[in-house]
Order: sequence, then structure tokens, then C-alpha cells
Amino acid sequence: MTDEKNLNSAQLAAEIISSALPYIQSFAGKTLVIKYGGAAMVDAELQASFARDVVLLQAVGIKPVIIHGGGPQIGELLDRLGIESSFVDGMRVTDGKTMDVVEMVLGATVNKQIVNIISEAGGNAFGVTGKDGQLIRAKKMIVTKKTPAMSVPEIVDIGHVGEVEAINTSVIRMLLDAGYIPIVAPIGAGKDGTSYNINADLVAGKIACVLKAEKLILMTNVPGLLDHNKKVLSGLSAERVDGLIDEGVVHGGMLPKIRCALDAVKSGVPSAHIIDGRVDHALLLELFTDEGVGTLIDDRTSKSPDPIR
Repeated sequence: MTDEKNLNSAQLAAEIISSALPYIQSFAGKTLVIKYGGAAMVDAELQASFARDVVLLQAVGIKPVIIHGGGPQIGELLDRLGIESSFVDGMRVTDGKTMDVVEMVLGATVNKQIVNIISEAGGNAFGVTGKDGQLIRAKKMIVTKKTPAMSVPEIVDIGHVGEVEAINTSVIRMLLDAGYIPIVAPIGAGKDGTSYNINADLVAGKIACVLKAEKLILMTNVPGLLDHNKKVLSGLSAERVDGLIDEGVVHGGMLPKIRCALDAVKSGVPSAHIIDGRVDHALLLELFTDEGVGTLIDDRTSKSPDPIR
């Protein structure tokens, strides 16, 4: 009985692996840009699950590029150091002292932790920041605030918060060609050498575009894009997403992620995915099954109000 039970389990595992073959063949040799963040970065089991997924992707001939966040870790160290945090439109105001902490946390602690967990899973990872090899040229983000009483918008200085001006792909391509999984911390430098903290989603989107990646994958702490009834919208055209934004279905913290994904698709990335990083093996489920674990946005021309995946 035990042998039969073990055989049935083995056959089920073989069927699952076999069903993934068409996806593996389709993505082999392609580049996937993955923004790693949220619960998957702080939960030990999800960390290990993510690392194994990434190593498996590389093992079957796919080229993953990881861009990571680290907001909670930055906030924790700022609190321990007695440095007060403040936010404008969801962005951390980053003065000189805060920027030093950002560089320490993202470039040293978090980046190296991710390299280590992937190495422990049997992969070859190499950590860099956007300042290494002039990978990310950045410029200061200009934030404006306007109220009905103002005749002109007020410029709000949020310090060393930047946006991407250019990406030097040679650094990433060199690492990929050498068999490494690039792990990128979203810190850039301006023309004058000033350091900037950049939103990891935005960095991932820009890198996906310039690398002409097959997919952009944004890991989050939500099931995906939800409709008014809290149902996950799994497969959407870029045109449909524009409509959902106009209808107000996309709002709050999801709006920047959706805009990032939408911009990538409109810039030539075949598809973008917003997936639930709280699910074990979320990457494999999204890439190698029909069901997936999030929202897929692609450049299909379907007019259906809710296209299927």
C-alpha cells in the first residue's frame, strides 16, 4: 500500500513537471525581470521558496533579473537610529542621513541577503546597485502640490528621491552572459554623482524595457488587480487597463504598480504580471500554469470586458 501511494505521488509530480514543458520551451533563452518585495522578502519560508523558483528558472534556460525593494527594512533601521521618517504621496522624504541608511540597507544588507539565499538554493547570483558601472543614471524627482487656493503649484522637496533617466544594460548583460543572476538594488546616481533612492517597481519596469525582456513580474502583498466585487482580474489587455484606470477601479497603492506594468507593455514588453508574493512558489505558478496567481497584462487587442488568461 505504501509503495502504491508513493508511486501515485511520484506520478502526480511527473505529470505536473510534464505539464510545465510547453511553458519552459516557450521561455527558454528569454529574459524575465522580477521585482522582489513585500512578504516574500521577510518571511523565511517564502524567501526560500522564491530562491528555489529563481534557481529553477535559470536551470531550465531562462534568464531572471531581480530588482528588490526594502522599505520595511529601511524604516526599521531609521527607527533604531532615531531618524524620523516622513512621506509625501507615499514616497519617503530622503535627506542626507536617510540616504546613507538607504544605501546601507539596500546596497549592503538586503542585496547581500538575497544573493545568499539564492546561493544556498544552488544558484549563481551577483549583487549590484544602480551606482555600480553606472547601471542607473538618475535625476531628482520633482514633486508638486497644488490646492484650489494656489495660483501655481508648489514644488515639494523630498530630497534624494529620484527617477530613472537612463539604464546601462551592459552591466546586466555581462552578468547574464557569465551565468549569473543579477540582483539589483534600486539606487542610482545623478550626473554629478549624487545618490538617489528610486522606487523598485519603476526601476524594474525601465530595465524590462531596455533589456527587451519577455516579461515583467511585480511581486506584491495582494492577490492582483481586483474589480469592484473584490474579484481578481486575471487577464487584461493594455486597452482594458486604461479603461479600468478611467473608471476608478485602479486606485491607491495599486495605481503606480499598474501604471508601471502598463508602461512596460506599451513600450514593447510582451506581458507584465502583478502576482501575490504571499503564495508559496508564486513565480512557478504564474509562469508554468494556466491559472496563475495574479493579474496578467499584455498587448492583446481583445475587446472583451474581462479577457481570460
